[in-house]
Amino acid sequence: MTWPAVDALKQQIPLLEYLQSQNWKPVRRISRGRLMGLCPLHAEQQPSFLVDPAKNLFYCYGCGRGGDLIRFVELYFAVGFRDAMTLLRSPNRESLLKDVVSFYQIQLHRHPEAAHYLLSRGLQQPQIIEELAIGYAPGRCLRPWLTTLGYSLSDLQQAGLANTAGYDTFSQRVVFPLEANLYGRSIVNAPAHRFLPGAKGGLYAWGRVKQSPEVILVEGLFDLAALWQAGFRNATCAIGSHLNAQQFQQLCDGVSRTVYLAFDSDVNGSGQQAALQLSRRLLKEGVTVLRVELPDGHDPNSFFARGREGRQFQRLLEEAVP
Repeated sequence: MTWPAVDALKQQIPLLEYLQSQNWKPVRRISRGRLMGLCPLHAEQQPSFLVDPAKNLFYCYGCGRGGDLIRFVELYFAVGFRDAMTLLRSPNRESLLKDVVSFYQIQLHRHPEAAHYLLSRGLQQPQIIEELAIGYAPGRCLRPWLTTLGYSLSDLQQAGLANTAGYDTFSQRVVFPLEANLYGRSIVNAPAHRFLPGAKGGLYAWGRVKQSPEVILVEGLFDLAALWQAGFRNATCAIGSHLNAQQFQQLCDGVSRTVYLAFDSDVNGSGQQAALQLSRRLLKEGVTVLRVELPDGHDPNSFFARGREGRQFQRLLEEAVP
């Protein structure tokens, strides 16, 4: 276990938040934002357990014990340091995925083939790559790193990050983090799309765009990135042409807006057919919908990657059809 890994853990899981997850409740607030309550480490009638959220430290005036988050877990569960780290990590999928995303972001800058792939897809602005937390999974290196953070192989396998042989399931893929999942796009000759087990979640970044009077809905995350890069920050993504129930309800939330469906203009017509079907469903729910007609064979990502500009896409929005 490395000290940077320990420090990262304590930053990711605030002591007060963890105590509250164990049903600890403060009785009163004292100076400098500190809290007092009953000590969870021994039986007592009067509150003597002090928590300092700013410093992520605790001290009990009754039993004389104190320390940081990891020390509390050691005392509370009567375990050693490494077991305490495992207890903090194993049940927390959100924390695990945050560590994975951070690792993949670092790898993106270490592997020229990943940066080259993003450039080939027209992604040139570092701030967009950072904002979307895009990373790269080289393969065969995630497990050793996560092991140093206290995760077990079974933790990785349960999350879908490692296969039965213990190897990384994401290999040579550009990775986008979702709400509670990861999406990986292969950059080699392999199945293009991969998710971890579980739902893909709601519309991407819906909280940012839901109040916009006009919302652009696209199929893919590279489409979204291209639109954001071109200045269309009211774009969201369904991660596919078929919306799940949560995504459909988000569009039917009663807010007055126009939804532009900028789906792929596939050669076989599947993208536009999906847009037409979705348009009919949304119209029945009272949502104003317009379909954007992209040039044949293009999606929003390829539209911009081939050198077109924002004003040209704006013209497509203005020419969108019911």
